[in-house]
Amino acid sequence: MQTAAKLSAYGVALALIAGGAWAVGAAVGPFEGEAGAHTEEAGHGDAHTTEAPSDDLPGGLASSTGGYTFTPAVTTLTPGVTSTFSFRVTGRDGHAVTAYDLKHEKLMHLIVVRRDGSAFQHVHPSLAADGTWSVPLSLPEPGSYRAFADFAPTGDEATTLGVDLAAPGDFRPVTHEPARVSDVEGYQVRLDGELLPGKASKVTLTVTKNGTPVTDLQPYLGAYGHLVALRGGDLAYLHVHPDGTTAAGPSVTFFAEVPSAGTYRLFLDFQHEGKVRTAEFTVPAEGATS
Repeated sequence: MQTAAKLSAYGVALALIAGGAWAVGAAVGPFEGEAGAHTEEAGHGDAHTTEAPSDDLPGGLASSTGGYTFTPAVTTLTPGVTSTFSFRVTGRDGHAVTAYDLKHEKLMHLIVVRRDGSAFQHVHPSLAADGTWSVPLSLPEPGSYRAFADFAPTGDEATTLGVDLAAPGDFRPVTHEPARVSDVEGYQVRLDGELLPGKASKVTLTVTKNGTPVTDLQPYLGAYGHLVALRGGDLAYLHVHPDGTTAAGPSVTFFAEVPSAGTYRLFLDFQHEGKVRTAEFTVPAEGATS
């Protein structure tokens, strides 16, 4: 079994709306849901910020920062229909970037999540010679989504940019109750550990199949698991670091650096028997930062 490469895994940001509504054209509630939640029509639009966040904030809060801009060809997609999603990243000279470094075995990681913390996707677009990225993409249900481009331009620092996407229609928010155990296709994944704001918190994910520990996990993008942490409230793209685990299961350990108290959605991508599966969790982080 291959040794897992040490890497800085992704974190994505999600839409947890604390007592308010977010556009694009849809009212979205927090992960836990709101009493009396009602149906809204998800509208059209491509609203996204272009201001660069300050250096001490997580990435993914802006569509343009550090001289790079994430520009999709379209920002409104028909829900439930798979189509080609294309975009470019332009550089400081205004031209499309065409040279990228491998980051976790890929040149580009595109992560898409609906603003209620559902419909998580992690895909890898293909790059054309003119700097256009393309990937088949489906937004499964109506609502407002956030797309994150995670990449490393050749000769420059790794960057994460985010844009809003809309899938018009009858939006029905999904409620996410606190959960530390995820069942997916016959696998059960348990999350142990606490998220401590302002500190690197150790969390361990343990994978079993039909009650039997899985000890032959397969490397996926250079590691035995990739954990994505999504913070509510500001669409922050957070960082989660694996500990360089060399054992192929059943447990994989990560260190999550969450900046604030709140509710977080966590997603673990793991590969077994030739297929990548995603386990989902909803975990609170409590306490003051220090």
